[in-house]
Amino acid sequence: MKQAHAGAQAISRRSFLRLAGLGGAIYVSGLSGWSSAAALPGGANEDFFFIQLSDTHWGFEGAPNPDAHGTLQKAVAAVNSLEQVPDFIVFTGDLTHTTDDPQERRQRLREFKDIAAGLKVKNVHFMPGEHDASLDHGEAYQEFFGKTHYSFAHKGVNFIVIDNVSDPTGAIGETQLAWLADELRQLPPQARIVVFTHRPLFDLYPQWDWATRDGAKAVELLQAHANVTVFYGHIHQEHHHMTGHIAHHAAKSLIFPLPAPGSQPKRTPLPWDDAYPYRGLGYRQVAAEAAKPMDYQLTELPVLKG
Repeated sequence: MKQAHAGAQAISRRSFLRLAGLGGAIYVSGLSGWSSAAALPGGANEDFFFIQLSDTHWGFEGAPNPDAHGTLQKAVAAVNSLEQVPDFIVFTGDLTHTTDDPQERRQRLREFKDIAAGLKVKNVHFMPGEHDASLDHGEAYQEFFGKTHYSFAHKGVNFIVIDNVSDPTGAIGETQLAWLADELRQLPPQARIVVFTHRPLFDLYPQWDWATRDGAKAVELLQAHANVTVFYGHIHQEHHHMTGHIAHHAAKSLIFPLPAPGSQPKRTPLPWDDAYPYRGLGYRQVAAEAAKPMDYQLTELPVLKG
């Protein structure tokens, strides 16, 4: 898919219903069919919310973030200061910045894990980004965080983590696609499904490596289900897109923002602004309300608490 096609399907901010602001804007992402799904028997449909943090790139050093050694800790403090404790936290990849040195890679993963352990919420889900896993097919990552693709359930919602980075070509691969098909085969068509990936599953801007080589195969499998939403990272900015009835939401980074797809010749980080430190960085709260089962509320929050 070329950029123009992707842009035609992208969701503008105006297409989301602005509700309020508390450190960040709140948007509602409509999920068609959610009401009927909520009425399914046996589902523990309760309000809950989780936090998405992404692209921390622990180990990065450079002008785009002069506080590279302190930003992740500030985000941990901000999450810990939330008045309401989230049900769980998910990191959507690029926990560390890439390095050719296997020992240094492990040291960065170890340091990242130690800092993340400071989160008050102990139900934390991790997944790799290409910076963590593409040079060794996820070997070092798995030593610290276990499987790179897995599923879990929470209060009536089925969560599926897809690894589209351990293959250095940016592919999911036939083995994992077969696993995904089997996972989906066990769920009814109206099941509520949330997918976490690092790269976008659609061709956002392949020229900048913002795509998954065989992502269309995963989307095709997911299309058979009525209630699917995808949250991903990789592009270091908030972005919303639809593939059919499936909404895809990218999160901001915690190290440096990147430019809009195709907006400049190269995919170079946006410069740090001393007048507005941490601008373009942040994390996301995702709320599911059983009383309003048609909606997810996405709240973009800043790195600094308060």
